[in-house]
Order: sequence, then C-alpha cells, then structure tokens
Amino acid sequence: MNSSFRRSLVLVAVFAAAFVAVSALRTWRAGGDLRSLIPVFSNKEKQFQPETFTLPEKVPLDLGDVELLSRLNNEYARVTEAVVPSVVSIDTAGVRSEQLLDIWGQTRTRNYPTQGQGSGVIVTQEGHVMTNHHVIAGQQKIQVKLHGGKSYSARLIGEDSLLDIAVLKIDSKETFTPLKLGDSAQAKVGQIVLAVGNPFGLGETVTQGIISAKERSLSDNQRDLFQTDAAINPGNSGGPLVNLRGEIIGINVAIFSQDKQNPGFQGVGFSIPSNDVKDALFQILERGRPTRGFLGVQMRDLDTTVRSALGYGGEDGAAVLGVSPGSPAQAAGLQPWDVIRSLNDEKIHTSAQLFSRIQRTRVGDVVTLDIWRKGATLELKATIAESGDAGSSTQSAADPAAGQGVTQDPEAVLAAIGIEVRDLSVPERLHGYRGVVVTAVGETGVASRLVKPGDLIIAVNQARISGASDFFIRLAASAAVQDTSLYLIRDEQTLRVNLPAISSP
Repeated sequence: MNSSFRRSLVLVAVFAAAFVAVSALRTWRAGGDLRSLIPVFSNKEKQFQPETFTLPEKVPLDLGDVELLSRLNNEYARVTEAVVPSVVSIDTAGVRSEQLLDIWGQTRTRNYPTQGQGSGVIVTQEGHVMTNHHVIAGQQKIQVKLHGGKSYSARLIGEDSLLDIAVLKIDSKETFTPLKLGDSAQAKVGQIVLAVGNPFGLGETVTQGIISAKERSLSDNQRDLFQTDAAINPGNSGGPLVNLRGEIIGINVAIFSQDKQNPGFQGVGFSIPSNDVKDALFQILERGRPTRGFLGVQMRDLDTTVRSALGYGGEDGAAVLGVSPGSPAQAAGLQPWDVIRSLNDEKIHTSAQLFSRIQRTRVGDVVTLDIWRKGATLELKATIAESGDAGSSTQSAADPAAGQGVTQDPEAVLAAIGIEVRDLSVPERLHGYRGVVVTAVGETGVASRLVKPGDLIIAVNQARISGASDFFIRLAASAAVQDTSLYLIRDEQTLRVNLPAISSP
C-alpha cells in the first residue's frame, strides 16, 4: 500500500469520525437517542408509548346560568324545523341561442345549454311555489327538490318580471306543506328574521339576522324592499325571509356586492315584502299575469326649480308634468303642473311614492286626490285603470300612435317622440346597470328609426338618468326647445342618437 493511498484513507476516516462526533453532539443537545445514529438500532421499529391524558367532564356553564340564551337556542331550532320542510331547491336547464358570423359572412345560429340554481317556498297545499323571476327566466326545464330529498318537475304558472316574482306549480297531486304569507306591513326595523335557501347549490341553509332597513327602492318604479343582514348568497334567490312565527315576510331577491364577477355576502341583502308577493300571487293565480294600477300621469319631484316656477310653498306633494289622453287622470280633471298633495288622505312626498301607491291600488277602485292648482285647493276623484303592460313603466309616455305632436305641452312632446321605457329590475341594477330599458317605439314617432326596443338609455344630453320618471322629465324639457342627444347601449356598444326638436305650431 503506497503512502498516498494511506494518507487518503486516513483523511476519509478522520472526516467520518468528525461527522459522527458532530451528529452525536447535536442529537445529544436536542435530547435525542444516540442509538439512532447507529443503523442497526435505528432500523428497529419503535414501540409507541401511550400518552397520559384527562378530558374534562364538567361543562363551564349550566343551562340555568344562560337560561335566556338556552331558550332562544331552542326556539331558533323550533322555527327552523317548522319552516325548512316548505322550502325547496330549484334547478333549471335550458338552451340559449346566439347568432354568429362565419368566415364567409353568413349568419348561423349556435345553441348551447344553460343551467341555474335557486330557491323557492311552497305557499299552497296544491304545490304552488313562489320564487324569483330571474331564477327561471329563459329556462325550459324546472326541477324542485323538497326537504326530504324527493324531486319533482314543475311548470311556470305566471311571472312578474318587474317585481321579480314567479309562480310555479309542482307536477303532482300530492298535498304539500305550505308556509303562510305574513303581513309585511307589521315588520319593524331591528326585528329578528331567518333567511332560508340553497346558497351555491349546497342545499337547504338557514341564516339569522335582522331587518336592517325598510323601503329601500332601487328604481323609480320598483316596489320598496326590505334590507337584511341575514346572510344571503347566490342561490338564496327566491327563498323566504321569515319572522319568529315562521311566517313569510319577504322573498329574498338580491344581494349588494362590489365584486360583480364573484358576488358574495357583504351584510346587505334585499327581500320583496310579502304583501307585494301576495298581491302578485293572487293576480297570477286568478288571471295568469300581474296587474298594476294606472293613473296616466308623468310626475316630477318638487325641487327648488319647480317650486319657484309654480309658486308653491307647501312641503308635501309631487308635480304633474303631463297627463295621458284618455287616461283616468284626464277623466278626473288633472292638468299639467298640478301638485298632488295626497292620495286617499296619505300624504305624497315624492313621485316614486305616488306611483308605488297607484300600482298597489286595485283596478277599478276610486281614489281621492288632494290637488293644489295655482293657489287653489281641489279634491278630484279618479278611477284606477289597469296598466296596459305589466312590465312597462306606469309613468310611460302617451300613446305614440297618437301622431306627431306640434305643441310644447310635455305630454304632446313625449307622444311625438314615441318612446316607451321601463325601469331596471333589481338584479339589473345590482349588476351595475343604470338608466332605462326601451320597451316600445311608435312607428310614427321621431325616434322610430333611431331607437330600438331593448336599448338601454343611460343619459339625455350627457346627463345621467336615474329612472323612467327622470328620463321623461329630461326628454320632454329638452326636445321641446332643442335637438336632443340620447346615449344608449346596444349590443354592448355605446351609441349616441340625435333626436330633432319638436317644433311648436
């Protein structure tokens, strides 16, 4: 063995010894077993040594120490047990079509399947289910699943797209367990409520909160909503909001979320009050469609400009902008620039409040209007008619087919233009849209070749509009004296449409 090989061997041995020594030192300092460094010992299976442990047997508090919370806990459970069997999960399926251009410029249609989920609540023994219109809109197949897991097909009886309500009928002759529709007028801010539904398709879920606010209106023509902090998420739509008696006091309709792509609970949810739901239910079951009261006026809130122009010093009321020909308002003797101060002795503060009251009034009922006209006080009676289109705005323009008006009267100006619009629904507004949707354009109106049904009008002369009433006010005032620009969205593109002024005779 030569000397160089011996030196290498010695170095390797020294290195190995140093490595073992350092490892042993580290293991000893860490409290480890030095035998683990020796393979013959480390490969042996370690025997588990049972741990010593003691679990507590005594609870921190006796139920008698938290008697109120204990009772509340049991009562929440009792309400849940009474309500859940009437709540259903809704699964929908359908086919949507879209028009595509191929490479040769030819139009072809592509169909693709759609699916959706939501909630509903059984309200009759025969199996009628209340849900939201947007849950079943455009879907051809509707399936409901009950608390016990049994599934049924269902069919659409009728819908109210503006209120966002739909009535379904379970395809079965069985007797079902319904929930009672309570009186939402008795609901108070701060009272405890439970929201029941099918969030994210997880199945029946119960959340608890309070009514945070009442009379939340998201558009001029939208009924007042309840606001609640009970957790409502996608999939809860159409489920009930119940009080501690298990009565339905609202139908959950929407949530407020700043994240439009992935909406989630942020403590602000909205529910349609049960009295409005009950009215829509009766109308749909009796007539197959909703009915709304119609007076036939265009209104404007009493701002400083209007008060000054009219010389009106009162606190309450809303100003009449125009009166539709042949309407109940005209038959009652209402005139432009009258101030409606009360309806059936209920004081009017805004035009939205007046329209809400008119819509709630039964067709054929006679209402008493307290009117201020040029310093004089009048009492007029009007017989409420049915709105021609349940989805159109109550304050729609006069019939476009009446021809091209040639006066500066606001009503005639609107008739000459010939645009009818509706306010946005709750889901449309919560998805970030603003403005009004065109429902019809008169063939003889000046807008006939410029504006199309389905257009979303967002501004008049670059001034953003909040709803149908605001739109008609701005349009009538502008078109009577000048060319008017409408800014609208059509096929996801923003366009500007110029309407000529309506000249006076």
